[in-house]
Amino acid sequence: MKIKLALNGQKKEFEIQPNEMLLDVLRREGCKSVKEGCRQGECGVCVVLIDGIPVNSCLLPAARANGKKVLTTEGLAPSANGKMSVEQELHPIQRAFLESGAVQCGYCTPGMLLSTKALLDNNPDPTEDEIKLALEGVLCRCTGYVKIIDAVKLAAEKIRSKK
Repeated sequence: MKIKLALNGQKKEFEIQPNEMLLDVLRREGCKSVKEGCRQGECGVCVVLIDGIPVNSCLLPAARANGKKVLTTEGLAPSANGKMSVEQELHPIQRAFLESGAVQCGYCTPGMLLSTKALLDNNPDPTEDEIKLALEGVLCRCTGYVKIIDAVKLAAEKIRSKK
């Protein structure tokens, strides 16, 4: 079975198995930022944005992504072969997470980045409670969330100042 979707801004066509999960298709196609965690939708490390909405890709049959826009962390600041070039600027959300020290082991980071993007796309000036609500689907075992919340606030400032 074939599906077509816009992956990180590029039209793609994939051959999939009928019950194949989107997580498996994306990883097979080179999107290594989409992590495999619990496969039960509890940890959030497999979060991608589908038409701007955070979705656990481990629970979504790939066929349901047909015709949709799918964004992975590779699409935040896209580059050749998934690697950043010296000239390339990080997305303000990525920059804020680095500057705030909100990345430790990095396993949850892609899910946090994409959940933050979905939040800030819809609410450029969120309260701390709104930030917590937006991030509740992604579990972090390293940072205790304080630096992550600080990073989201900083990202919101950076994005607002660019407008």
